[in-house]
Amino acid sequence: MLVLVGLFAINRVSRVGYIARGTAKEAVRQPVFFLLLGISALILVVYTFLPFFSFGDDVKMLKDCGLVTMLFSGLLLAVWTASIAISQEIEGKTAMTLLSKPVNRRHFIVGKYLGIMQAVVLLMAPLVVLFCLLIYYKVGYDARESAKQVPDLFQPGTFLPNEERLSAVLQILPGILLSFMEVAVLAAVSVAISTRVPTVVNIVTCLAIFVVGHLTPVLVGPGGIQQEFVAFMARLIATVMPSLDSFDTKAAVATGVMVPPVYLLYAAIYCVCYCTAAVFLAFLLFEDRDLA
Repeated sequence: MLVLVGLFAINRVSRVGYIARGTAKEAVRQPVFFLLLGISALILVVYTFLPFFSFGDDVKMLKDCGLVTMLFSGLLLAVWTASIAISQEIEGKTAMTLLSKPVNRRHFIVGKYLGIMQAVVLLMAPLVVLFCLLIYYKVGYDARESAKQVPDLFQPGTFLPNEERLSAVLQILPGILLSFMEVAVLAAVSVAISTRVPTVVNIVTCLAIFVVGHLTPVLVGPGGIQQEFVAFMARLIATVMPSLDSFDTKAAVATGVMVPPVYLLYAAIYCVCYCTAAVFLAFLLFEDRDLA
């Protein structure tokens, strides 16, 4: 929560905040923002009433599918906004106007990245609220469809949430946080790439990184590649590429357990370190970029 407050509080206190605020406003005004918000909300509602034929595990299927939906919507917005806010501004020479003011290139990169993450928060916040409400409702809906005892909406005699329904909602919150971390990592990578390549190349490259980032455990795991040179290259790729599989909560959702706080802490540290490295890479790539 403190991180989210700080993410928006910076808008009022620095030149970086000025750029971040403008980037977030530009992203929210884009039609793709409302398109992603509307489609994602509709998909979440459809998933709530869609029979998964999972023999009583429809709530778990809703959690899994809902997390994937919010993850992809956040990723699409982040990559698209990075392309619009950086790549197209450089190609359209508008970045020159901004950098002619008392704003250096490092301010430009950091401000753009923070603005992109603000836009992602503004997209995911209503989806998270809707998703939690749908899960809360789905617990009772699934029980009724399975001819089981339907848990009350609230505790008897109070307006406190029902414990069974609430536990299902609380179990998904770490997954939402990890999904946001994954978006933050790929957004930082997209910002670095956008300093050098056009929109289409950025989107394709980020898609490839997303796929490879989820395959890194397979590449370096036991029983994987046997050839020494190929195994070395696989380990090299796994080291350089972000380990996006670390943010995956499918196993926790499938087994119905909470993600441990220690795991969230390690994931947050990894997220911060990789985002910092990607932003520094963006500094290097953008430092000698000809904007004229």
